[in-house]
Amino acid sequence: MGKGKLFIVSTPIGNLEDITLRALKVLNTVHLIAAEDTRRTRLLLNHYQIETPLISLHEHNEVKKGKTLIRRMEEGNDIAYVTDAGTPGISDPGFLLVKEALKEGIQVVPIPGPSAVISALVVSGLPLDAFVVQAFLPTKKGERRQVLSSLADETRTLVFFEAPHRLLDTLRDIREILGDRPMALARELTKVHEEVIRGSVGEVVEKIAGRRIRGEITLVVGGARGAKNVPDEEIEEALLNLRKEGGLSARDRIERVAKEKGVSRSRVYAIDLKLKKQNPFS
Repeated sequence: MGKGKLFIVSTPIGNLEDITLRALKVLNTVHLIAAEDTRRTRLLLNHYQIETPLISLHEHNEVKKGKTLIRRMEEGNDIAYVTDAGTPGISDPGFLLVKEALKEGIQVVPIPGPSAVISALVVSGLPLDAFVVQAFLPTKKGERRQVLSSLADETRTLVFFEAPHRLLDTLRDIREILGDRPMALARELTKVHEEVIRGSVGEVVEKIAGRRIRGEITLVVGGARGAKNVPDEEIEEALLNLRKEGGLSARDRIERVAKEKGVSRSRVYAIDLKLKKQNPFS
């Protein structure tokens, strides 16, 4: 008997009808299904009357349980892996299992299907030719702002996941560090209360301020506009001209140059800080 296969199966992100015929066939015919949360997966299996044995494999036991699953596949068993929703491995467990399976020469088979990333992108109204998936930002403010700063000059569309209780803080950090870019907030995609809020970051903040936002949230944010094509010297000249004109605070000066040049506020701030050190009395 040869080795079994590992099937990475995408499952619905909300609506249970969003599952492929192939995914149902695989879940019905494999020897075992490993799931991030067996309780949630059981709801799906019961809905489609699938009786395949089920075990848990999540981020806290992936290393230990993964070894057991590798042995099972080496013995000839086919195993499907599913997460709570969507495609395994995208901000979910699954990477380590796939890595070990490949290391042991086990065939890994993708069973494509729903993805919150793709679903949010296609309804965002933002460019789809190139995008970056950051997934969840750090929960600590300083670390979150640091990651956002590292993305400030990224010209591709950005995709983030966020929890409802951190949503406003994250959006305000995005507006301050990346600028007031176009964006879309996608909430509860494919579910009964599906909602997509579009506009600039500031407009989205205004629309949700005072609301109690719930559910799964995906943020799609426009990339920097030509940030990499604007030389530092051009930004320096714009800042110096505004200094000479007077009438603006340092903050307003930075905001204005960032907007006019289509570059990140953090980049303009860094250049302004350098100019101040070179000539503190200007």
